[in-house]
Amino acid sequence: MSRSFRRATLALVAAAILVPGLTGCIGNPLESLVEGATGGNVELGGSSVPEGFPTEVPLYEGEIVYGIAIGDDTAKAYNVTVRVPDATAADQIRTQLEGAGFTLLGGSDPSSGSGAAYDGANWGVAVVVTEDGSNGWVANYTVTPKDTSGTQ
Repeated sequence: MSRSFRRATLALVAAAILVPGLTGCIGNPLESLVEGATGGNVELGGSSVPEGFPTEVPLYEGEIVYGIAIGDDTAKAYNVTVRVPDATAADQIRTQLEGAGFTLLGGSDPSSGSGAAYDGANWGVAVVVTEDGSNGWVANYTVTPKDTSGTQ
């Protein structure tokens, strides 16, 4: 994975943490800030799944709280936050991802809120299920393309 793409992915994760709480306060200034920091194309998708989100990555069926995409067509990463009923949604998310061919790399107990990492043929997926104040319980998916060039 290239150095600039790693920087872009870190910016995506930082934006995913910060943006949902700020969506009522700001709009394009954050998008411009992240684009400037990464040199990449950023789509702050609001309450929808970003365009181009990989169909091979199943999402929990719930209200989309927020969606972000960063990068270009050759290397695009995504972050999507979905409202879930409670921490036990992590079990269904694991079942969905494993059913789609993803392998669990590691994770924590879904009864206390959880985070887990999965490896697929073309994508890496990190999912965190947590209680998020006024949003209730949410599942936050960070989806990054695997490096197919053989270089790190």
